Amino acid sequence: MIERYARPEMEKLWAQESKYRRWLDVEIAVCEAYAEAGEIPAKAMKAIRERADFDIGRIDEIEQTTRHDVIAFLTAVGEKVGLESRYIHVGLTSSDVLDTAFALQLWDAADMIIGDLESLLEVLKERAFEHRGTVMIGRSHGIHAEPITFGMKLALWFAEMERNLDRVRRARESIRVGKISGAVGTFANVPPPVEARVCEILGLQAAPVSSQVVQRDRHAEFFSVLAITAGTIEKIAVEIRHLQRTEVLEAEEPFRSGQKGSSAMPHKRNPILSENLTGLARLVRSYAAASLENIALWHERDISHSSVERVIGPDATILVDFMLGRLARLIKGLVVYPENMERNLWLTGGLIFSQQVMLELVQKGMSREAAYACVQRCAMAARQKGESFKSLLLGDAEVAGLLDDAALDELLDPGQHLKHIDTIFERVFG
Repeated sequence: MIERYARPEMEKLWAQESKYRRWLDVEIAVCEAYAEAGEIPAKAMKAIRERADFDIGRIDEIEQTTRHDVIAFLTAVGEKVGLESRYIHVGLTSSDVLDTAFALQLWDAADMIIGDLESLLEVLKERAFEHRGTVMIGRSHGIHAEPITFGMKLALWFAEMERNLDRVRRARESIRVGKISGAVGTFANVPPPVEARVCEILGLQAAPVSSQVVQRDRHAEFFSVLAITAGTIEKIAVEIRHLQRTEVLEAEEPFRSGQKGSSAMPHKRNPILSENLTGLARLVRSYAAASLENIALWHERDISHSSVERVIGPDATILVDFMLGRLARLIKGLVVYPENMERNLWLTGGLIFSQQVMLELVQKGMSREAAYACVQRCAMAARQKGESFKSLLLGDAEVAGLLDDAALDELLDPGQHLKHIDTIFERVFG
């Protein structure tokens, strides 16, 4: 089955119909607040509730003349409502409607992304426990370091994604803000209680102070959090790409029956899902950079931010929604090769236990500097000559005087490195 670029709910959220519907929600909420204050007659309010609607084709037609989308929208709605439309948009400026409606869209998008993160966390947790004891080599600089378990790697991804979930929740609150304060935020033609009531009706908070717009540091925080989340997705994707390399092959993306990896080479099974996620993360980061540029506007407002947000609002949320869903499916279907992990663990003939040997020599009375030099000497010889690290240690006079065969067997045991895995899991998963 061909995957959709985004789930239908997220696509629908950013469609023209949805945008105008939220504009109308804001305008009607303002009318409701005025009606409650006795500023709109009950009969007129009833007509507004029953008739207020729009036709997208008609809005587009009017905009060809007005060259102003909000005026075109209000004109189209006014044609539906009739004379009572004179009570709509009283004291407002376009940004009152646009920014408040944008907050509603971002709030809904954040809810979907939170759901995506929660689903991904379930998959990561399940696979972490599945591979809690699956031993593999840990790497630093791409070079064999010391043993870990694949479950520990998954637990680390889980913990980071859990932090991303917390970040998205906090950022959702930052953008859950509306403003109905007029042309430059002074409430000159719309009283503050109307703003407070409108935001209450819509489930938003009223900005404590605004200019003609809600300040864009709020939006920059939200898009930056999406970029951080995308960064974690890329981090996982890059790791999977490395683990799938032919000479490593410790884990591999699922490969469906009938799938083809290359038009030229029938043997290929490429990490295309992970590579796709890596590329998309670059886009999401660029949207965060654009949102930061939107913070600085001329005086009380210009519209340099508007064109940016028409792109990054839909694109960033749709992409992150897609990426989280794709990653969840990838992790769920990830093929793990414990036998290859075991093989790679011993590729260096036990050199990965050099620290354990060094520390034991220190415990036996050797200085750290001397112990380091001694173990490094044996390790380098093992690399160059292809001989057993253990045999070279036993053949070294300084080592042999302090450690026997049985002691080295104990030190060259991966279990020494894994005795606290349960503690780590308890810290991560509780």
